[in-house]
Amino acid sequence: MSIDTPAADGHLRSLTADEARRRLEHARGTRLVQLEAVNETGHPADDQLMSAQRTAIERVLKEIDDAFARVAAGTYGTCENCAKPVPVERLEILPYTRYCVTCRRVAP
Repeated sequence: MSIDTPAADGHLRSLTADEARRRLEHARGTRLVQLEAVNETGHPADDQLMSAQRTAIERVLKEIDDAFARVAAGTYGTCENCAKPVPVERLEILPYTRYCVTCRRVAP
């Protein structure tokens, strides 16, 4: 399965489901390492900064899990707002994104 998305030059580039999964696995691994580092800082659990960082990392991990579900469902790479393809360059930077740039600017 490939996910065709428009490149910046207007031509379609393909991103296979395997490539998407690899990018998502890398993003997940990175966030898990970050979460482990935050948990090992020795700061108390009620430290506001550490708590905020932990919450942000856990939110991204949830988004990554949701992106894996979109790959499985065949909807990965499609904007959840406008249903247009998300440019492959955006997926390379944020493999778990749900929105194209235009829709993300207006999303809550």
